[in-house]
Amino acid sequence: MQTQDVTIKNRAGIHARPAAMIVQTANEFECDIYLEKDGNSINAKSIMGIITLGAGYNSLVNVKTEGSDEDKALEAIVKLFENRFEEE
Repeated sequence: MQTQDVTIKNRAGIHARPAAMIVQTANEFECDIYLEKDGNSINAKSIMGIITLGAGYNSLVNVKTEGSDEDKALEAIVKLFENRFEEE
Protein backbone atom coordinates (compact mmCIF):
# COMPACT_ATOMS: atom_id res chain seq x y z
CA MET A 1 0.00 0.00 0.00
CA GLN A 2 1.20 3.50 -0.90
CA THR A 3 -0.15 6.63 0.74
CA GLN A 4 0.44 10.36 0.43
CA ASP A 5 -1.22 13.50 1.77
CA VAL A 6 -2.14 16.24 -0.70
CA THR A 7 -3.60 19.70 -0.20
CA ILE A 8 -6.25 21.04 -2.55
CA LYS A 9 -4.82 24.22 -4.06
CA ASN A 10 -7.41 25.13 -6.68
CA ARG A 11 -9.80 27.77 -5.31
CA ALA A 12 -13.00 25.93 -6.28
CA GLY A 13 -11.98 22.70 -4.52
CA ILE A 14 -13.15 19.35 -5.81
CA HIS A 15 -16.22 19.96 -7.96
CA ALA A 16 -17.54 18.05 -10.99
CA ARG A 17 -14.63 18.70 -13.38
CA PRO A 18 -11.78 17.76 -11.00
CA ALA A 19 -13.82 14.78 -9.77
CA ALA A 20 -14.18 13.57 -13.36
CA MET A 21 -10.43 13.99 -13.92
CA ILE A 22 -9.68 11.93 -10.81
CA VAL A 23 -12.07 9.16 -11.87
CA GLN A 24 -10.72 9.11 -15.43
CA THR A 25 -7.14 8.88 -14.17
CA ALA A 26 -7.98 6.30 -11.48
CA ASN A 27 -9.68 4.05 -14.03
CA GLU A 28 -6.43 3.82 -16.00
CA PHE A 29 -5.03 1.62 -13.22
CA GLU A 30 -5.82 -1.87 -11.93
CA CYS A 31 -5.10 -1.11 -8.27
CA ASP A 32 -7.57 0.14 -5.68
CA ILE A 33 -7.39 3.90 -5.11
CA TYR A 34 -9.00 5.65 -2.17
CA LEU A 35 -9.27 9.26 -1.08
CA GLU A 36 -9.68 9.98 2.61
CA LYS A 37 -10.73 13.22 4.29
CA ASP A 38 -11.83 13.75 7.88
CA GLY A 39 -12.09 10.01 8.47
CA ASN A 40 -14.25 9.40 5.38
CA SER A 41 -12.72 7.08 2.79
CA ILE A 42 -14.13 6.84 -0.73
CA ASN A 43 -13.26 4.94 -3.89
CA ALA A 44 -11.46 7.28 -6.30
CA LYS A 45 -13.14 5.48 -9.19
CA SER A 46 -16.55 6.76 -8.03
CA ILE A 47 -17.46 10.28 -9.17
CA MET A 48 -20.34 10.54 -6.70
CA GLY A 49 -18.10 9.45 -3.85
CA ILE A 50 -15.53 12.10 -4.71
CA ILE A 51 -18.10 14.88 -4.93
CA THR A 52 -19.69 13.90 -1.61
CA LEU A 53 -16.27 14.03 0.06
CA GLY A 54 -16.74 17.80 0.28
CA ALA A 55 -13.09 18.66 -0.29
CA GLY A 56 -12.74 22.44 -0.58
CA TYR A 57 -9.81 24.80 -0.98
CA ASN A 58 -6.88 24.02 1.33
CA SER A 59 -8.43 20.71 2.44
CA LEU A 60 -6.01 17.92 3.29
CA VAL A 61 -6.75 14.65 1.48
CA ASN A 62 -4.93 11.36 1.89
CA VAL A 63 -4.48 9.31 -1.30
CA LYS A 64 -4.10 5.56 -0.82
CA THR A 65 -3.30 3.03 -3.52
CA GLU A 66 -3.05 -0.73 -3.21
CA GLY A 67 -2.33 -3.25 -5.95
CA SER A 68 0.01 -4.17 -8.76
CA ASP A 69 0.43 -0.66 -10.20
CA GLU A 70 0.01 1.31 -6.95
CA ASP A 71 3.19 3.38 -7.39
CA LYS A 72 2.24 4.71 -10.81
CA ALA A 73 -1.37 5.30 -9.74
CA LEU A 74 -0.32 7.31 -6.68
CA GLU A 75 2.04 9.41 -8.80
CA ALA A 76 -0.68 10.14 -11.38
CA ILE A 77 -3.36 11.10 -8.84
CA VAL A 78 -0.99 13.28 -6.79
CA LYS A 79 0.08 15.04 -10.00
CA LEU A 80 -3.55 16.09 -10.63
CA PHE A 81 -3.68 17.77 -7.22
CA GLU A 82 -0.26 19.39 -7.67
CA ASN A 83 -1.30 20.79 -11.07
CA ARG A 84 -4.49 22.22 -9.51
CA PHE A 85 -6.55 20.15 -11.94
CA GLU A 86 -5.33 22.46 -14.71
CA GLU A 87 -7.68 25.20 -13.47
CA GLU A 88 -5.22 27.92 -12.52
